[in-house]
Order: sequence, then C-alpha cells, then structure tokens
Amino acid sequence: MTEHALNRRDFGKIAGMAGAGAVLSACSTEQRAASAGAAAAAPAWKATGRALAGLGGFDATMRKFMTERGVSAGQLAVVRKGRLLLARGYSYSADPRFAVQPTSPFRIASISKPITATAVLRLVQDGKLKLTDRVARLLGLSTAADPRLGNVTVLHLLQHLGGWDKSLTPDVMWRDLEIAKALNVPLPIKHAHIMRYASTLRLNHAPGTRFAYCNYGYMLLGRIIERVTGQSYAAYVQRAVLAPRGITRMKLGRSLTRAPGEVPYSSIHTGPTVFDGSGRQVPYPYGGFNLENHDAQGGWLSTAVDLVRFAGIYDGGTSVLNATSISRAFAKPATGVNADGFYFGAGWMVRPVKGGRNTWHDGSMAGTSTLLVRRFDGLTWAVLFNRRQEGKAPSFAAIDGMLHQAANAVKTWPTGHLYPTYF
Repeated sequence: MTEHALNRRDFGKIAGMAGAGAVLSACSTEQRAASAGAAAAAPAWKATGRALAGLGGFDATMRKFMTERGVSAGQLAVVRKGRLLLARGYSYSADPRFAVQPTSPFRIASISKPITATAVLRLVQDGKLKLTDRVARLLGLSTAADPRLGNVTVLHLLQHLGGWDKSLTPDVMWRDLEIAKALNVPLPIKHAHIMRYASTLRLNHAPGTRFAYCNYGYMLLGRIIERVTGQSYAAYVQRAVLAPRGITRMKLGRSLTRAPGEVPYSSIHTGPTVFDGSGRQVPYPYGGFNLENHDAQGGWLSTAVDLVRFAGIYDGGTSVLNATSISRAFAKPATGVNADGFYFGAGWMVRPVKGGRNTWHDGSMAGTSTLLVRRFDGLTWAVLFNRRQEGKAPSFAAIDGMLHQAANAVKTWPTGHLYPTYF
C-alpha cells in the first residue's frame, strides 16, 4: 500500500485547475458498528457551520460529491482575499449521532508537507539553516552505499529532487515490516531505523537532476528541524508557524487512538499491524501504517478552517514568512516546468496562469483524502474527506474541478467574515 493512488503528474492536468485528491467509497468496520442501531435507515445528509449568502453552490457541490460516492465525513472552508466566507462540516450517515463539525479534526496526509516546508523556510529566514546545507552532514547519514547522498541539499528535499524515486525503489516510509526484518529490530520501528535502512540503498537519480515525489525527503526535513532547533518537530512548528496565526487545534495524529472529536477513517483494506510482530490483520488506517513516523510528511491533524488560515501565510503580511521566503517557496526548481505546465516548489505545487499562479497540495492515504488550493484571484479553499479512492470506486479527482466550478459560478461575493468565530 502506497500513500498516493495517483501519479503526481496526473494532478493539475485539467485546464485552469489547481490539483486533485483521491478518496474511496467503502464503509469502515467502526462506522458500521456505530450505526448498528440504525442499520435499516437510509443515510441522512447533515451540514453544520455557516456559509455566507450566495455560496450555496459550494454546499450543493459537497452534497453531490459525497452522496454519489457514499462518503460519510467531509469538511470545507473557503476564503476570499483574507476573509473566511464558508466553514462547514458535512455528514452522510445512517447514524443519527454522527455529525461532522467545522472544528472536527481530520488527518490531512501530505498537506503536512507545506507545513514542514514553511518551518524550514522560517529557519532559513532566521539564519539558522541554509538551503545549500548538505543533508547527510546535518543528520550524520552514512554515504558508504552511495556517495551521491552527500550531495543532497535541503533545497533538494523541499523540491523532491533528492534522487529517491518510489517508482523504481519502493517508498521506505511504507516498508516497516521489511525494515524491521532487515535490521533485526522489533516493531514498531522509529525514524532512526528508516534512515539507517534508507542509507543502505543507492539513489535512483543524481541529486538535483530529476523530480520524483518523495515522502522520505520530507521526513528527513522533520529531523533537520529537530537537529537545528533542539526541539521536537511538532513543538517548533506549533511555535514558529501555527501560533503566530492563532492556530491551536492542529496537532500530530496517532495511529491507534483518535483525538477528541476526530473523525473515523474508512478503507476497504486491511493489513498486518506494524506495531508488533504478531501479523494480526487490522483495518489499514488503524495500524496498517505508522502515522507517527509520517509526521513531517503526512502526520498532521487539522480542520479545513485551520488549513486556510495557515495558507494565508503565503498571501504575505504575516510574521511567519517575509516576501523573500515566500518567493523561495514558489521559485522554479532547476528542472523547470513539467510537460503538464506546473512544477513543485518548496512545499507547493505551482501552476503559472494568466494573472498570477495557482498553488496547491493534496493528500492521500488509506482513510484520508485532502486538498488545499490557493488561487491566483485571492480564493483559497481546503476540502477534507475520511476516505480515498480504492478498488473500483470512481475517481475523486473530480472534487478539484467541481470546486473551481462552484467558485466561478459566484456572481457576487459576500463581504462578511467568519474568522472571529474560530480564531
């Protein structure tokens, strides 16, 4: 099981759109058990939170998308020019007790990467780190298996140019059982084990020469943050990135327990637990992978309103990043723009468009599909689901185009502001 069901080159191909996510349409064992008393009832639609006048198209879009695919939990927040205009939780469940709130935490998977990149850029801004710093030297990684590892820089990690390619060598972030066996260590493995194992493998490409989306590289960035600051990864991010924006709900998720109010996750897949050597089959979102090890590349919990608040850092005018740092985030890599008209900057996918640029990131792991979009015209939205596309379920990449269409259909944008409700 890999994190991403779609190749990154598939994202952003639809004309004028930012990116895409993927979710699935199967009920989880947990949700079926919770709904046992209402098994004969048809699923009911609920929407909580607020949408200002004239934005009903977003509600209709979410309802159509979720009900057609049987998705039980969703969340959407929409910002225009710094004003929060919609903050909704959506539920489609036969259980009358189940209701997603705008403040219900979701796993956000790879939208964690822009958060990590922001923390790294802040360290560079403060003079505590350089984009040209060598990763192996910072972390004490062995280069014996491949001396080219010694040439990998912090910027290479940010832009997915480190030389690892999961299309050629399986992603080490999802190889817990193999790593434990190879190193003769007990489960659960730790970050140090993953780094030790990965350092025995040769790179697939010379650093800086080819884009290949790399979860491992962002895990390493988390360890660099810890090495440079002397703090835990989460503590530094919360202090330097989130707290200045008034974001207090975001935290790292856990594999086997849920935070208060956190939504349940659905997947048709099971797998052997990676938390002990029993081989016991578990629902994939609850022990089939070690979310704690994915912290800097895919481990955060958030709400949609917190994500659009975070994204506002890149509109400028905050104390988190200055204009130079924001420019670094969106700068073209050495490999340039790809054949589909976009590129990966430092933590963001970037598409130059007439009038500016669209920037975005998606996230996908078993039980999770997410998308955060910043549009050139001042619109930002975050959409979260508790499933991803699996099996023969229809592609959930459609949510990207549907939300763009809903936004384009708004003739007059409301002037209210909902941020004071949440921050």
